[in-house]
Amino acid sequence: MKFVLLDRDGVINFDSDDYIRSVDAWLPIPGSIEAIASVSRAGFEVVVVTNQSGLSRGFFGLDELEAMHAKMRALVEALGGTIGGIYYCPHLPQDNCNCRKPRTGLLDAVEQDYGCTVAGSVLVGDSMKDIELARRKHCRPVLVRSGNGAKTLASPGSAGDDVRVFDDLAAAAAAILDQR
Repeated sequence: MKFVLLDRDGVINFDSDDYIRSVDAWLPIPGSIEAIASVSRAGFEVVVVTNQSGLSRGFFGLDELEAMHAKMRALVEALGGTIGGIYYCPHLPQDNCNCRKPRTGLLDAVEQDYGCTVAGSVLVGDSMKDIELARRKHCRPVLVRSGNGAKTLASPGSAGDDVRVFDDLAAAAAAILDQR
C-alpha cells in the first residue's frame, strides 16, 4: 500500500499558538484540500497523524475534535478524495506517552490497522518532530514552509539531505504525483 502521511496543523489547516479550538477556527490552508483529494484520487492512502494536546489541556473536547475532522473529511470527499484514517495523540508532552510525535506510536497504530509497513511512505510535516518521526519509521520526510515550517527550516539540522522542502502541501502533492 502506498501511504501519504500528513501532519494536520500547519500542513492541512492554519495553525495557531493558541490552538485550533473549534470547527469554525479550523480553516484549510489554500490548496491543501485539493492536494489531499488529488493524491487520494491517484491511489495513495492518505492518513493524518497529529498531536492534539489541546484535548488534555481542556481547550476543546472530543466532540469538537471529531467535528473538525468531519469538516476536513467532507471537504476532501467533495473533491472526490478520501482520508483513510486520522490518528491523534491527546496527551501532554510531559505525559511521556508512545503516541506523541516524534515517538512512533501513531505510525505503529497505522501499521497495525492496515497490516503493512509505512516504511518508504512520504510523511509531510512542518516541524522537527515530523522529520524525526519520518526518520524513525524509515519514511521519506517532507517539510512544508507553511505553519511552523519556515521556523523549523531555520533551525540547525532540520533539513538534512533526506528532507525535501516545499512551500506548502499543494506543492508537495504535485511533486509526489510527479514521482509515482
